[in-house]
Formats: sequence, structure tokens, C-alpha cells
Amino acid sequence: MKICVCVKHVPDTAATIKITGDNGFIDDEIKFVVNPYDEFGIEEAVSLVEKHGGEVVLVTVGKPAAAATLRSGMAMGAHRAILVKTTGQFLESGLTARALQAALEADGLPDMIFTGKGSVDTESFQTPYRLAHALGLPIVNEVSNLDIDSGKAVVEREVGGGEKQVIEMQLPAVIGATKGLNEPRYPKFPDIMKAKKKEIKELEIAALGIDESQGAVVLETLETVPERSAAKMLDGDADKQVSDLIKILKEEEKVL
Repeated sequence: MKICVCVKHVPDTAATIKITGDNGFIDDEIKFVVNPYDEFGIEEAVSLVEKHGGEVVLVTVGKPAAAATLRSGMAMGAHRAILVKTTGQFLESGLTARALQAALEADGLPDMIFTGKGSVDTESFQTPYRLAHALGLPIVNEVSNLDIDSGKAVVEREVGGGEKQVIEMQLPAVIGATKGLNEPRYPKFPDIMKAKKKEIKELEIAALGIDESQGAVVLETLETVPERSAAKMLDGDADKQVSDLIKILKEEEKVL
């Protein structure tokens, strides 16, 4: 069984982002990690291969520094990796999907493809769907339980309000992993050292016939979130507080 996991090199959610220019940020001063949702996909893929045999291949699209994320994934048990190199910090989801498609097809399509349900940086939640469409494969996202039997996948996915949906589909397929699917393992030191010797195949995105400047969506402006103003406590009885609140909303916040 060959399983591919699409992963993304993202800033740590605790990192302080410093914007530079109109639409970029200083990325050599912050810590990058494996996109947290992708870790569930890696763990599930590695667990399946440990049970049924085969290999786990990681694929990412990003700058050369994304190799560190692939090493982290291989320390979790993946066997090898593919890095499609880009020059920009942000690649539109349609281009990302096309790059992943090209890399997967060049390597030979797998029996299963895992992604995270979305990335924690841009949060567009589009790439898994675009990839599945490009490959002509079924997709289920936000999968919290998975069973494989006789070439079929039976999955449970969250649909909101505590409800779950059960779906059966033929493999190969794209499966978007989310919290609850498993508990990602913490790599031990020997696994980290072994990962340094595992193969990372590097491909230039242009060599795959993709012009990264021709995305359908262009990021024009990147801004920091404004600091929130201090809370204002209202005194008096309920009638006075309501009156004061309406006055503030009209005169100060100008939302009424």
C-alpha cells in the first residue's frame, strides 16, 4: 500500500508575525512547523502502513526551508518525501493543487491521499477539494474516524452540532484529517536522526509546467489585527446600562 500525505510548512501559531512590504512577512525569524491538521494525516498513514505494509510519501509545496517540515514528518515514520519548490510565501490554492497533482502523478498515484482538513495560516480550506477534483478522485474532509476494508474506506466526519456523517467510498480517495482521528506520535531522538538520512526529492515548480505568478487569487495586502481597546464597564441599574450602551454604540463606535 502506497499512501501519500500532503503537508504544509506553516508558522507556529504562537509566533509573532512581522509584516514587511504590502503583502509579505519576515519568515527567517520565526519558527515553522508541520501544519497541525496534517499531523493527523501523517499518523493515520504511518499506522495503516505499519499494519498493512507499504510506504508513506510526504509531499509539500513551498520554499526550500519547507524541507524541515518534511524531516519532521519523516521522523514520525514517513519513508520519503517530495518538495515542490516555490519562491513566494503565499501560493494560491488552485496552483498548490496543480503542483501537488503534478508531483503525485510523476511519482505514481498512491492508493490513498491524506491532507489536513485545512491549514492554520491562510485557512482557505480549498486545496484538498481542488486536488481531488484535479485527480478525479472522491474526497471527504474533516474525517474523525477511518476504516479500510476490501479497497473501500468507511469514514466518519463532523457535520456540526455534535452530529456525524458516515460515508463509504472506493479507493483511491482524498481524505482530510482532523482532530479526533488519532493521537499523533511524538518522534523520539533515534527517529529524528534516521529522518535526516531519508530521501527528499526536490522539484522546481516551473519544471512541472506551473507558473506560480498566474494564480486566480492574488494577495494584495497583509495587515496585522488591530489591538483591541480596553473593556469599558457600565455602572447603574439595567435601564441606565442599556441607555449608556446605546449611546456608546451610536456616538463612539458609530455602529448604530
